Amino acid sequence: MSIKMRWLKRIVLAFSISFVLFLLFCNVWIVLSTKDKVYTDVEELPSHRIALVLGTSHKLAGGKANPFFEKRMETAAKLFDMGKIDHFILSGDNSSIFYNEPVAMRKALMKLGVPDSAITLDYAGLRTLDSVVRSQKIFGQDKITIITQPFHSYRALFISQYYNMDAVAMVADEPDFEYSIKVRLREYLARTKAVLDLYVLKTVPRHLGQKEQLNNH
Repeated sequence: MSIKMRWLKRIVLAFSISFVLFLLFCNVWIVLSTKDKVYTDVEELPSHRIALVLGTSHKLAGGKANPFFEKRMETAAKLFDMGKIDHFILSGDNSSIFYNEPVAMRKALMKLGVPDSAITLDYAGLRTLDSVVRSQKIFGQDKITIITQPFHSYRALFISQYYNMDAVAMVADEPDFEYSIKVRLREYLARTKAVLDLYVLKTVPRHLGQKEQLNNH
């Protein structure tokens, strides 16, 4: 093996090891710095009256109902029924006339008994960073309850802490492991990307604009 090839292998190995270590560092940092803000017991949840529900598709690729979506909607409706939440910001992707996460969430919540007057739609929640930052910058909320699954909640809270928001997460049940393994793996990379977005790239939401009031607020 030539000297050049040996050096190339060393460089690739060093880069790979550095990437894995950075990925581990970002994941540990995000989880440890936010885990005390993650709640599973409704009775212990602090009184943050506005909830940000993070969007996902209501259907899986094969056309079946998405259990992540259903669990989030059930959790949101339960919080409203118990008087823990007064109003919801439903934030998700609205990339085409055939794909609209906020509208799907509104339909699901209204079927579960949440009135339309308690719902505000955010059509520009293209990703978690956008949803969290827009809840503050566009909808004027510095104190929120985030509703999503546990593995996702840490990253959402990490972003909210960076923006000095008083946020907690009420986590929805996680689907069976067979449904969640792919999204869990993606989340490890997404957490690393969140650290880079906030502290290196200084990424901002794709769409900001004029401030908006919550429905009937």
